[in-house]
Amino acid sequence: MRIIIVRHGEPDYSIDSLTEKGWREAYALAERVKNWNIKEFYVSPLGRAQDTAKAAMSKTDRKPITLDWLREYNATVVEPITGREKVPWDFFPEHWTKDDRYYSRDHWMEADIMTTKVGQVFEETCKGLDALLAEYGYEREGRLYRVKKHSDDTIVLFCHMGITAAMLCHLTGIPMPLLIHGIFLAPTSVTILNSEERINQAAYFRCQVLGDTTHLHDAGEPISESGYYAEVFQQ
Repeated sequence: MRIIIVRHGEPDYSIDSLTEKGWREAYALAERVKNWNIKEFYVSPLGRAQDTAKAAMSKTDRKPITLDWLREYNATVVEPITGREKVPWDFFPEHWTKDDRYYSRDHWMEADIMTTKVGQVFEETCKGLDALLAEYGYEREGRLYRVKKHSDDTIVLFCHMGITAAMLCHLTGIPMPLLIHGIFLAPTSVTILNSEERINQAAYFRCQVLGDTTHLHDAGEPISESGYYAEVFQQ
């Protein structure tokens, strides 16, 4: 079983779509997608993901299935250093690195500024992903998957950086705060996970490719910094 996760192109959040560069990125991705052997495409309901999928699949005769749980995180927190209300990541390291709960797969949602809604969205994401994988024969059992029916299928998820980190957290056990602060997934980047099924029909998903942007290089398109937080806060 293979899962390909694609982040949307460079976003124009004001209209929930793509910038001109974002459209170029998505059409560059189309040159890659047209060669993939895909069982099914899925997409977030948000405009920037929908438009990315539309452009990226423009050289196929396929249409993606919209899954509501693939939408970007719709929970916010008040970041303590700036006092701003923002997404439940993009924290200054002076804050989150001091709290051991952020380093725990099972306890990061209990950290000081996390809210019940943050945990609720995470659980909804996990349930949505598990329900999807169960359709392909992989049923969640504890921290791994039981293979009820082996599948060689590949599926593609067009979505967002935050929700990708949540899915990677659920699949690999790496805490979401470490993923979202420790890696950068560029717009239209491709992340690939494969199941490893070694004994007693037990499966675990291993990330083989993380944030690949080969299609941008091939098209001569620079990598966007959207989502790469290099903000300097003056106290």
